[in-house]
Amino acid sequence: MFEGLRKPTELIVIVVTLLAYGCPVQAIVKAFELDERTVASWRDRAGAQCQRVQEAVVQSGKLSLTHVQADEIRVKTRAGIMWMGLALLVESRLWIAGVVQQSRDRGLADRLLRQVRACAYSVSQVLVCVDGWAAYPNAIVRAFRERVKTTSGKGRCSLQVWPHLLIGQVIKKQHKHRTVEVKRTLLRGEESVLRACLHDSQGGKEINTSFIERFNATMRERLAALTRRCRHASQRLEAVQWGMYLIGCTYNLCWVHQQLGRTPAIAAELTDHAWSVKEVLCYKVAPAPFEPSKRSRGRPPTRPYVEGPPVKAPRGRPSKYLSILRRLQKERQATLLQGASSTTV
Repeated sequence: MFEGLRKPTELIVIVVTLLAYGCPVQAIVKAFELDERTVASWRDRAGAQCQRVQEAVVQSGKLSLTHVQADEIRVKTRAGIMWMGLALLVESRLWIAGVVQQSRDRGLADRLLRQVRACAYSVSQVLVCVDGWAAYPNAIVRAFRERVKTTSGKGRCSLQVWPHLLIGQVIKKQHKHRTVEVKRTLLRGEESVLRACLHDSQGGKEINTSFIERFNATMRERLAALTRRCRHASQRLEAVQWGMYLIGCTYNLCWVHQQLGRTPAIAAELTDHAWSVKEVLCYKVAPAPFEPSKRSRGRPPTRPYVEGPPVKAPRGRPSKYLSILRRLQKERQATLLQGASSTTV
């Protein structure tokens, strides 16, 4: 994070902390007399570092999922409309997944749910609550599948959905910007298992998406580019993405949740203390393990290996002057040999 930067580390940590708490870039430029491009570069570096920390600490397959809520935010930028998908673990209020892209399509839901699946330790009883977007149910089923060998002998494994997967859907109808009707539907699972999941996660008495909507409000409050009417809207998709990771990672590791009395990472038993912003920026992420290249399919080559480039045969009919040229070359070589022999005598 700090490699190649000339400014003091304390100043960079202060600027990143202000960005994590929603301070606009223009205000930081005015207060610390910095260049706007410098502050934007620090924000992008901090966001990339927070993404690595999020993948190493949260999305490392150490969580036991019980109640997950997912939603998306419509982001208005100078380059057009973008969409930000978010997912929250209700029992610990832990932000576990986030995706930013320019279109609200099936790819957004698949990427978001794959990140949620990467957090799970093993197959368990999990409730996923979403809104009325039609892409969510199938994306949840595709994400929460395991390879199971059902037949003996050779053959591919079949993909089977988690047996205790529950999908809840909340559809809100509004009239003049006010909610007039809420429709709650259990798309997959049994009512008894649903009540058990809600009780274990303390996520209410019925299907809801209130926790992820509250986190959406926190994200809009902290990320200056997400305010609905502003003059500091982002122009690049990467700026929104790095800002999302900066806010989400510091929310998980650094901020003490008011209701829990501790950070969400401590509540999820991922860490034993509240991290500082400098600790997040200095965290060393281990590189990915080396994986040798896969062996190519098919039989091994039987032809012997010939060093050097292969000699290409002349294409087409040989020229009529080729024999004359070869005869002249031989006569010249014979003349040179005779001259060399007479000189030695």
